[in-house]
Amino acid sequence: MRKIAHRLSELGYTLLSGGAAGADSAFEEGCFGKKKIYLPWPGFRHLQGRHCVTLPSAEAYRVAEAIHPTWKRLNDTAQALMARNSHQVLGTDLRSPVDFVVCWTPDNCESEATRSRNTGGTGQAIALANRWGIPVVNLAGGKVAMNRMAELVMREAA
Repeated sequence: MRKIAHRLSELGYTLLSGGAAGADSAFEEGCFGKKKIYLPWPGFRHLQGRHCVTLPSAEAYRVAEAIHPTWKRLNDTAQALMARNSHQVLGTDLRSPVDFVVCWTPDNCESEATRSRNTGGTGQAIALANRWGIPVVNLAGGKVAMNRMAELVMREAA
């Protein structure tokens, strides 16, 4: 993930991430270029700095609620995390979608239709991307996923 982020930085991509442990952190470590790290609340994982954007907007909460299958059962913390995902996929203004989503989930989910409890919180970003027609590349797919990502990058460059 660090290597992928580094290469995408070289190609001029901007990283939109959520500051979570694991994949988010690995991508952030590899990115030397432009990035925005969307935090669900101030002090999340002690992250701070010019790249950090704190507090999801009210509109991000509305988007998250429309996407999440059990929104009303989520506590405030979980809702803030899901709202933060809205910005990760659609940008600060929620009108500037990413070119593609790169993630890792244990079930190799790449669509809202295959989202399950095993997909975890990343399923929110996957479902949102699906609804916006944004390609999702799940690195759990190994070489197939890497080839798909290479095709997406080449298509964007063309």
